Amino acid sequence: MKKVFIFSFLLVTGLILSQLVPHLLGDNFYSFKIFLDALLYVSLAFIMINVGREFEINKEQWRSYSKDYLVAMGAAAFPWILVALYYLFAVAPSGMQLWGSGDAWKETFLLSRFAAPTSAGILFTMLIAAGLKHTWVYKKVQVLAIFDDLDTILLMIPLQILMIGMRWQMFVILIVAIMLIWVGWKKMNTYNLRQDWKSILLYSVIMYALIEALYRVSTYFFGGDGSIHIEILLPAFVLGMIMKGDHNAAPDLKSERVGNSISYLFMLLVGMSMPLFLGVDFGTVAEQSSSIISRIPIPSWGVIALHVVLVTLISNIGKLFPLLFYRDRKIGERLAVSVGMFTRGEVGAGVLFIAIGYQLGGVLLIVSVLAMCLNLLLTGFFISYAKKLTQDAVRETIEIGV
Repeated sequence: MKKVFIFSFLLVTGLILSQLVPHLLGDNFYSFKIFLDALLYVSLAFIMINVGREFEINKEQWRSYSKDYLVAMGAAAFPWILVALYYLFAVAPSGMQLWGSGDAWKETFLLSRFAAPTSAGILFTMLIAAGLKHTWVYKKVQVLAIFDDLDTILLMIPLQILMIGMRWQMFVILIVAIMLIWVGWKKMNTYNLRQDWKSILLYSVIMYALIEALYRVSTYFFGGDGSIHIEILLPAFVLGMIMKGDHNAAPDLKSERVGNSISYLFMLLVGMSMPLFLGVDFGTVAEQSSSIISRIPIPSWGVIALHVVLVTLISNIGKLFPLLFYRDRKIGERLAVSVGMFTRGEVGAGVLFIAIGYQLGGVLLIVSVLAMCLNLLLTGFFISYAKKLTQDAVRETIEIGV
């Protein structure tokens, strides 16, 4: 619970700082923003490498995972689609008729993808702390959470291609993505790379440097519209996949503490990356923005709060998708799996950061960030309820056996 509350606190703190720092730094804010973005990308790479390290399946029995992957895909898709539709038809004023704009659809579907991924790190930690490590619920949710994170990462590729448009750079990004996926599958759990926190941080810095170098070189030769920008999510995840895990090694408490600290820093930086919306003339911003959804008028804070509650509710209803499957298990266990997957965290925040990079902002971004904060605050309740459901199912099984 402590980790969840810290995540929420830092995300909100970062959001507040994002409205104060630009005014305090004035003309120096641009240089600060470059440094901020570099830290954020390195932190995101560090987190995704560790998520990739958690991804382990028996490739010889890959067919047995097909159902789990489809369930995880649905658990990621339904919250995403429901939130996107809510943004287009409920938050945007009817007079704007955003549903008729292709640009509005692709921008909304990119931004609302934050609602899809489960926070595997938070979920696994809290389920173990709740004493559920040896239950069917934990084993099943462990597979589903990793798969829906993977599905989110993979789907970011076509979404990014939609944002870029049909240009030759799109094919470069697509080829790189296919090669990375192939390498990740073929070389999964193969290389004995050092996996202490210093090494993973070094890999993250090198990966960011290479991706940034490619972006700057392509910008120099082809201009801003012709640049090649590969998102760091997939390369970092694949690097984690190909690392050979040592399951007999003793837990590295220092690496765990550093990993938590970097996750905390990341949540703070995501909040600080939010665009300025206090004391801003939104009419002028809307006229200057190339983003369609950024032109949606900002409602009162009461209306925003209502949207935050409803988006949180809608996204979690979508996460109930696994309840429809695994009919050989008790409904309480299936519900426990679904409720456990309500947890959101670093991967969703990473999606928001990528959306900001495409200049997506306005009320939809504000609602998305606050909805993630609210969901984080509710995580303790979700895990407690999942624990109760699991224990009730186990107790019922024992009573029937007796």
